[in-house]
Amino acid sequence: MANAAPPRALAVEALPPLAEQRSNGDYPLGSGDVLKIMVFQHPDLSIESRIADSGRITFPLLGTLQVGGLSTDQAERLIARGLQEGGFLRDPQVSIQVSQFRSQQVSVLGNVNRPGRYPMDAQTMRLSEVLALAGGVSEGGGDRVVITTAQTGAPRRMEIDLNEIFVAGKFEQDVPLRSGDSVYVHRAPVYYVYGQVQRPGMYPIERGMTLAQAVAKGGGLTLRGTDRGLRVFRRDDRGEVRVFEPRLDEAVRASDLIFLRESLF
Repeated sequence: MANAAPPRALAVEALPPLAEQRSNGDYPLGSGDVLKIMVFQHPDLSIESRIADSGRITFPLLGTLQVGGLSTDQAERLIARGLQEGGFLRDPQVSIQVSQFRSQQVSVLGNVNRPGRYPMDAQTMRLSEVLALAGGVSEGGGDRVVITTAQTGAPRRMEIDLNEIFVAGKFEQDVPLRSGDSVYVHRAPVYYVYGQVQRPGMYPIERGMTLAQAVAKGGGLTLRGTDRGLRVFRRDDRGEVRVFEPRLDEAVRASDLIFLRESLF
């Protein structure tokens, strides 16, 4: 390697638009990320380094470099340009791999199998990908997901129906998430059945479930039970509880309390 003056400050390119970052596989480096930096045919310059809170790393010959906020491609060019302009290598070939993702994270909460914060290996990840990281929706979890994001500045809330994605095939609902977003999976809505049924208790509501199906899920009637005069206790829009005798083919609603009486004969 030839002796040369210390390298001067290096110019940094702007990140490409967000739409391009996903397609190009760019990942904005940040504090906590661990980089594996390799220089072709120069193993003495190949290192593994964790990005400091300041967004900087220390690299042989070049000293401290600001890489926080850069994509891996930009960081590669930054190091290669420093080695070339400093007179250390004539045509340096630099490659960077992120061996540990720590700076870009999304939170997954609620009724999933492994709630917590998960690192993202790209600028954006789809909702389905993030739910997969958390082990999917847990037993008792619902099909409604609330996403909280501040991507456009002010915090914003959106609700997604997972059935629209996985059953109806509306893949545009599989929205992209970015670092700092949070995902909350609701509990499945439930109903209650008691009285003359085999297994009184609380049960999750399935899509399109009727009152007859709700009773069947509770094991059906006892030998002394009757579905004549079946009563439902239901809270209305004003929060008041109403009692009525519906048809068995009516739909069950969240928090319905179904009571089956004893037969008089």
